[in-house]
Amino acid sequence: MLRFVRKRLRPRLLVVYALAIAAVLLSRPTPASIAVGLVPIALGEALRLWATGHLHKNDALTVGGPYAYLRHPLYFGTLLIGAGFLIMAWSALAFGFAALFVLVYFGYYMPYKDRIESARLESIYGDSYRRYSAAVPRLVPRLHAYQPLPAERAPEKAWRATRFADNNETGTAVVVAVGVLCMVVRWWGIS
Repeated sequence: MLRFVRKRLRPRLLVVYALAIAAVLLSRPTPASIAVGLVPIALGEALRLWATGHLHKNDALTVGGPYAYLRHPLYFGTLLIGAGFLIMAWSALAFGFAALFVLVYFGYYMPYKDRIESARLESIYGDSYRRYSAAVPRLVPRLHAYQPLPAERAPEKAWRATRFADNNETGTAVVVAVGVLCMVVRWWGIS
């Protein structure tokens, strides 16, 4: 529980939470926008759940599950969730926040994070990571699963609840569920 609280209360996330609260308070959700927004939110959270159950953080190069189709399924899932909330909010302010987010995310955060993460993985896994990163796109899924060399496969390929828990995805799922509930309550309050 303490790990969940520490991870969710980092200073940079407090800014995100403040913006999220402002976006909810200024949103104009409708039953239709909530229903349509739930689709990408559910898809994004499902992708994140699938990815964290496969993620061998710092133990092995993860190339199975959704990682066989794109290098950053957690980021892609988060983008889907964000798009779903944008649809739910259905306000000019939400679209303004989204434009700002896209600029910061793709202009700074994603390139920075990808550079740091790629350098770290390349230093640990060398040619295995170079082959993987050359074959698997960052955010646009490939049609066929990446097939690593036999020696490059993680010892355990199947989805595991223990990895899901170790990667603390439960906290993200709770935050997403609370966000959806807030949008429903906001709609209820303005209707």
